[in-house]
Amino acid sequence: MTAVFQRQIHAELPAAAGGEGVYIVDSEGRRYLDASGAAAVSCLGHGDPDVIRAIKDQADKLAFAHTGFFTTEVAEELAGVLIDGAPEGIVSVYFVSGGSEAIEAALKMARQYFLEIGQAERRHFIARRQSYHGNTLGALSVGGNEMRRRPFDPMLLETTHISPCYAYRGMRPEETEADYGSRVADELEAAIVELGPDTVAAFIAETVVGATAGVVPPVPGYFRRIREICDRHGVLLILDEVMSGMGRTGTMHACEQEGIAPDLLCVAKGLGAGYQPIGATLVSGRVFETFRDGSGIFQHGHTYMGHPMACAAALAVQRAIGGRDLLANVKRQGRVLSDALEARFGNHPYVGDIRGRGLFWGVELVAERATKEPFDAGLKLHARIKAAAMERGLICYPGGGTADGTRGDHVLLAPPFIVEEGEVAEIVARLGEAIDAALQDLAP
Repeated sequence: MTAVFQRQIHAELPAAAGGEGVYIVDSEGRRYLDASGAAAVSCLGHGDPDVIRAIKDQADKLAFAHTGFFTTEVAEELAGVLIDGAPEGIVSVYFVSGGSEAIEAALKMARQYFLEIGQAERRHFIARRQSYHGNTLGALSVGGNEMRRRPFDPMLLETTHISPCYAYRGMRPEETEADYGSRVADELEAAIVELGPDTVAAFIAETVVGATAGVVPPVPGYFRRIREICDRHGVLLILDEVMSGMGRTGTMHACEQEGIAPDLLCVAKGLGAGYQPIGATLVSGRVFETFRDGSGIFQHGHTYMGHPMACAAALAVQRAIGGRDLLANVKRQGRVLSDALEARFGNHPYVGDIRGRGLFWGVELVAERATKEPFDAGLKLHARIKAAAMERGLICYPGGGTADGTRGDHVLLAPPFIVEEGEVAEIVARLGEAIDAALQDLAP
């Protein structure tokens, strides 16, 4: 028996006891190749001595100081590093303890921004179906993951959801990528007009969709169109890069590849690489200066925001990524991973799509390639794949509801930035075995 309230109460989980590089080791000594950084978190792998040393050194200096009374040198230094690498126009950093908190902060910031400028009627948020923005009530409200939303639906804030930019499922045969991108982006303008342009506060989207739909990059030009629509109607653009940001797609921020900058940018997982809980909302000059020159107060906060040990860990992580030129490895090994996935699954009868950027990839499973028909949701293929992968010493991140919120299965891969070519080959080999074994279990 365990006194821990686990996510899945009846699951018998191995006990993680150690970590080394791209591997986690359980209490029985078994090694698991971490091909997804758990949930795209462990971008530096496990047991990095520089990060561990930074945490210990900070503990010797100061473990905690409440931000209602103090700032700290390490928080100031980390904020400076983040601003130096931020998209154009980002000037300030609001630290939190994780991705959901970063989204909550951004939503409240957007609302209060309009109060500060005398537009109190702006209260509506627009988001996308098949998205995920976190599990707190505000974040869950704007999210489009139907399975996560359903039990709490009566408690959620009213939010308008439009189509995702999901070319594999949504692009019509006669459309070009540009045509498709414009069509789904224009749904934002239609929603703004229907709600009333003077009532919409913000549009929120994952730059590259993560776990809900299995790594879905936008088509070229989509986000430039989104940015134009937001600007035309005075709507703030919030980008969620909790999973896809901080180097995961090959650039520090995924939106760099879209040629745009948001008003608010949420980051977390790769910020601290799992060594400490930390997230942040990066704030544009337009928004920050309104608060600074207005009330001077953001009506929000958490006890552990800007935690010195978390900031020390994140600072060491970011120095490691820059100092070791790991973004170059993300791009290099991303190409290796892309080629390996295509070679192993490109002609697989039950793989419909392979997509991704950098070291962020998704493999979508289908019952019929020609029609893109998903497997019966009751089969829980994604759960079978996860179990088969764990049996083979592979940690990957499968998910269900990929196609429409109920049906569909995918596997998400997000290996650490330190991964090497041989390890990439091993990831794909073990994943192939796991997928084939899970499918074999479904055979009559």
